[in-house]
Amino acid sequence: MEHIEGTSQSNPSTHRRDPRLYQIASLGTLLIYGLFWLNFDLSFWQIAVTIGTALLTQYAGTRYAKLPCFDPKSALISSLSLCILLRTDHLAIAALASVVAVGSKFVFRWQEKHLFNPTNLALAVMLATGLGWISPGQWGQVVWFGFLVACLGSLVVTRAARADVTLAFLAVYVGLLFARALRLGDPLTIPLHQIDSGALLIFAFFMISDPKTTPDSRTGRMAYALCIALAALYVQFGLFRPNGPLWGLIACTPLVPVLDHLFPGARYAWTRASTGCASPNSSLHINARPSAGSHPRSAPVSLVSPTKEVLMRRVIVPSLLLTLGLLAWSGEASAFCGFYVGKADTQLFNKASEVAIARHENKTVITMANDFRGDVKEFALVVPVPTLLEREQIHVGNPAVLKHLADYSAPRLVEYFDENPCLRHELMERRSMDAMKSMAPASAPARERDKALGVTVEAEYMVGEYDILILSAKESNGLESWLTENGYRIPNGASVVLHSYLKQGMKFFVAKVNLGEQTKLGLTHLRPLQIAFESPKFMLPIRLGTVNADGAQELFIYFLTKQGRVETTNYRTVRLPEAQEIPLYVKNKFGDFYRDLFTQQVKRESERGLFMEYAWDMNWCDPCAANPLTADELRGLGVFWQDGTGRTGTSMPMAQNVFLTRLHVRYDAAHFPEDLMFQETSDRSNFQARYILRHPWSGTDECAAATAYRHQLRERYEREAHTLASLTGWNIGDIRRTMNIASVPAGEEKKWYQRLWVN
Repeated sequence: MEHIEGTSQSNPSTHRRDPRLYQIASLGTLLIYGLFWLNFDLSFWQIAVTIGTALLTQYAGTRYAKLPCFDPKSALISSLSLCILLRTDHLAIAALASVVAVGSKFVFRWQEKHLFNPTNLALAVMLATGLGWISPGQWGQVVWFGFLVACLGSLVVTRAARADVTLAFLAVYVGLLFARALRLGDPLTIPLHQIDSGALLIFAFFMISDPKTTPDSRTGRMAYALCIALAALYVQFGLFRPNGPLWGLIACTPLVPVLDHLFPGARYAWTRASTGCASPNSSLHINARPSAGSHPRSAPVSLVSPTKEVLMRRVIVPSLLLTLGLLAWSGEASAFCGFYVGKADTQLFNKASEVAIARHENKTVITMANDFRGDVKEFALVVPVPTLLEREQIHVGNPAVLKHLADYSAPRLVEYFDENPCLRHELMERRSMDAMKSMAPASAPARERDKALGVTVEAEYMVGEYDILILSAKESNGLESWLTENGYRIPNGASVVLHSYLKQGMKFFVAKVNLGEQTKLGLTHLRPLQIAFESPKFMLPIRLGTVNADGAQELFIYFLTKQGRVETTNYRTVRLPEAQEIPLYVKNKFGDFYRDLFTQQVKRESERGLFMEYAWDMNWCDPCAANPLTADELRGLGVFWQDGTGRTGTSMPMAQNVFLTRLHVRYDAAHFPEDLMFQETSDRSNFQARYILRHPWSGTDECAAATAYRHQLRERYEREAHTLASLTGWNIGDIRRTMNIASVPAGEEKKWYQRLWVN
């Protein structure tokens, strides 16, 4: 995403408005849309630091290169692009990204062109170093928003005569996505979902179309777009990394000088009129590419007038002070003070499955539990896995540990008690803690089986009460038939989904209950299964679960990571409303409240989002729905990177260097055609879905503060009623009647003589 450096015109005397102004307006509109409609996790401080640092770097580069004057438009475009795409928890990193983006134009140059797309280079550096991340799913899949981006982008690229590279890239990349879907046998809803992406359109219209970093000739640009599309597809589906187009662009940038040499063309250049540094009679022109051995004519240089120099200093110096002040400023962290009184656990939802994923680098441990109800003879679990699993990579977990994890991270209800407004003292905080559970591993010997119907039994194990098979197959129909003939109940239509996984080279982890072993172990319930493997794929296959689903299903995913929060890359990750004050009577119906709240949030995201219920450092909690997990419990869930560094204590066992993210999704085949893809970010900011009951003070003391307090009570109750109605969709009239707001005094102020003598 970068600035437009010129426009192709046959008549040098023709004047056009600077295309960069359109790009600034377009990017500014997208940023406002993201902030106020999509609730981007982006502070105004970060926006100010990013833009301020970019302008300062542009000014420093202007002085260093001895350019005739300071032109802020390119720096504004780079900084707005970074605000839209880059996410970081630190203002210093946002400033560093601006320095890398704008500074690269002055450092990395080739024959009077800057080599790298500035924003693309800054993003690549931040991602490669782990200092920041991009949230490609933040835009969601809103059709009208895609249309908006396309229109704004079309305005920019046509003004810059670079529509050809944008359209060529989109045509090739979209064509490759559909070709991949046809090869895998996927329904067309999957490539349609993949291209219905605001991030893809923003890349195509605002980043790849930069005329100063694209080849000069149309033939070169066509070849350039083809190379980027191929590289993007390989990164996305071969290396299993998100943001494939961004990495494809940075990888193909060195090809630009080669393509310019093979296919010469007219080069973009600005006269000083376009930058505001020359007289109004100056015009925009294109310098043809000089022939070998020739030297381009140097443009005449004009000195900056003293008036402009003073003006720049008046603008730049305050910007520098503001930026440095923001970098030095740090807000004071505040704790959640409240008395924990209840939680919304997974039992509130029917058809709810739970998955815990511990992941660091490419090493992954998945713990799977479901709410299967019925005869265990009918139970069968079929899960695509990326690698062949050995016996030691399969384990049976302790359900108590998974329940402890669910309790610890559950949405919670807390109580506050208003203090006497006539007294000045702090609220005391009370916490309620639950007891911890222990864990008991289980294991069993392994065995083998033969092939049938083109299916290869790669391995066969008995693990606890489960018979485990690892299968591979040549055809999905043969695999479906083999599973059916061997007693596994496979829903009709599963072969289409199985075919896609087989084409991706995946194996199948198949489990069913061994009744004899279950009886021998004395178990009356199904314990969670665990698998450990290494793969660059950070994903969760959900498509098989939608084949025979009777309506939408609930899925709770717990991520245990070392670096920070986890989010989806192909769907939108949304924070649930939190810290909302609601009426006191909700305490006795918190389950109903949370179910309806979640349903409302699902509807607002058009049933296509994943919702973050909890994100917290495992070292502590405030308020606590349960104690943090011990180091042993975390190790049982697959946290392998601690190496005995976890701390244990008698009152609150704790663990170090583990960050927990809890996501909740309601999914079906219509709204979630593609498996869930994830990425770990460096975001370690704490979040919890927390809802507040605030008990009013009921004392009889008289003072000015008490009078003001009583006057605002009815207004506060009314706010709580509206909040509850907005969150749940409940009828506001019913809420008011249940709260009995009409009986609350309106709080008329006493006359002066009524306050004169207080008996």
